Amino acid sequence: MSVHLVGGGWQDRPDGVAYRGFVAEATARAAASGRGVPRVAVVAVRDGDGDAHAAKLVAAVAAAGPIDAVVAAGGLEDDIPASVFAHVDGVVVGGGLTPVYRDRLAPHFDGIRALVTAGVPYLGFSAGAAIAATHAIVGGWRLGGVEVAPEDVGEDLDEVAIRDGIGLVDVSVDVHLAQWGALSRLVAVVEAGLVDAGVGVDENTVLIAGDGPLRTAGVGSVWSVTRGDQGVVVRTLAGSGK
Repeated sequence: MSVHLVGGGWQDRPDGVAYRGFVAEATARAAASGRGVPRVAVVAVRDGDGDAHAAKLVAAVAAAGPIDAVVAAGGLEDDIPASVFAHVDGVVVGGGLTPVYRDRLAPHFDGIRALVTAGVPYLGFSAGAAIAATHAIVGGWRLGGVEVAPEDVGEDLDEVAIRDGIGLVDVSVDVHLAQWGALSRLVAVVEAGLVDAGVGVDENTVLIAGDGPLRTAGVGSVWSVTRGDQGVVVRTLAGSGK
């Protein structure tokens, strides 16, 4: 099964394009277990609006097909119950403060990796996409005291921070890339050697990593940042749209 990295973003009328692959995989897994509708864990870690954020996630995903959502919505200091991941056909992790998501989900990293290894698809939305990486970019807007991105992308951190993520993909992930001006941060961390390579995902766009070639869908672009012989190389791969 695949890892689906959505760059965040909401649509006034959800079209489900960025979520179709995930729902199709979860539905196939559910069918193999005798369930007509996939059981999907939805995790939201927020400052007071966890239920509302989870509801928006469910609506966005369900635009691609019906799901039976098992929601764990809590505050910034709340533990995430392990029971939310039991007997699920898919896992969705939402957006908010990336460092907080990373810390709250850290006790479940082994379990999530085991689920994905067993064939359960994972979808990360914004923060949930960033922490899917082995080396997760969790925030910050300065590198060595030098501004490398707009302060608004810092996620309450000053210096760029790379922390251990879930380990579902081997490249680092940044999100809201074009919309928040985060490309410069991704370039900076690759150039500085903090990570070997990175991908950035625009809003309402998904990068799908699985057994085959990388795939994209949605209205934006996916950006690849790697080190070359003469510096950092940036490429884009347009989403496939509808």
